[in-house]
Amino acid sequence: MKKKLLTLLLGTSLVMGLAACGGGTDTSKNKDTTTKTTDTGGGANDVAAAAEKITAQKCSSCHGENLKGAVGPDLTHIGAQLSKQQILDILKNGKSGGMPKGLISGDDADKVATWLASKK
Repeated sequence: MKKKLLTLLLGTSLVMGLAACGGGTDTSKNKDTTTKTTDTGGGANDVAAAAEKITAQKCSSCHGENLKGAVGPDLTHIGAQLSKQQILDILKNGKSGGMPKGLISGDDADKVATWLASKK
């Protein structure tokens, strides 16, 4: 009986965790998913600040508050494993195993990819 209850609880936790990451398809047209940022002339610091804000809003539910991993993998040193272009490709196209495509797009995806690629 304990095994069945434990299996049920673990299964439910897994489903709830994956549901928090998204994965559904959005069929709406004209949906703007970009985050507006103001250029204050700070260059790289502005990009990093904007990327941190975007990841806090879009990525922390799966990758954890500090991107140390949760349902999704640890991203704190992802730049040592993947290039900016590879990260951008994953952001745009998703990855099997739970990373949905299109969670971040456009200029926001580029900012996040640049910021994550710098995490070595």
